[in-house]
Amino acid sequence: MPLHLTINPAAPDIAALGAAFDALKRGAVIAYPTDTLYGLGADPRDPRAVDRVFQIKGRSGQQPIALIAGSVEQARVVGEFDAIAERLALRFWPGPLTVILPQAIALPHGVGEHGTIALRVPDHAVARALAVGLEFPITSTSANRTGAAPSATAREVMNAIGDQLAVIVDGGPTPGGRPSTIVDLSAGAPRLVRAGAVPWDRVLESLE
Repeated sequence: MPLHLTINPAAPDIAALGAAFDALKRGAVIAYPTDTLYGLGADPRDPRAVDRVFQIKGRSGQQPIALIAGSVEQARVVGEFDAIAERLALRFWPGPLTVILPQAIALPHGVGEHGTIALRVPDHAVARALAVGLEFPITSTSANRTGAAPSATAREVMNAIGDQLAVIVDGGPTPGGRPSTIVDLSAGAPRLVRAGAVPWDRVLESLE
């Protein structure tokens, strides 16, 4: 059974997240709330932790995992920001927009793809606090088996994959709905990879 941590989603107590930080640092996988759905968190610098995320998802390592950062400054540690990326970050972060950028540092297989990395800063204080506490972005993929319905509550996470997690950080129900919009900025002009919570036309308008 995973450890269940109940956290104030608006003002998370960093001390109360201590067990989650410990789990991340030892290579375990946790579940945590975001501004869309619950996600699976692991330290993306640890190949064993990344492999564990794929095992829990039942997903091929050919589908890379995105990252969540605690701030734009932290995101710049792993991704190379050009003027367009900076503009989108300023306009939509924190929020449900994921951008694909050239990698700034090497990370294990399964995190990023072909020298690129997908990342965002979420509009959820708990998710940001976890990345800040780890002092590095954490993995961000929905807390469910591939092909199954995503989890919008801690209870849904527990019912779906709870026996495979070290910690469930319960910040109450998440908004649910559409996942983050994914935009590829790694090869020049912005390209829509996945439609989501931020409409594509709003992304384009922000760049005019």
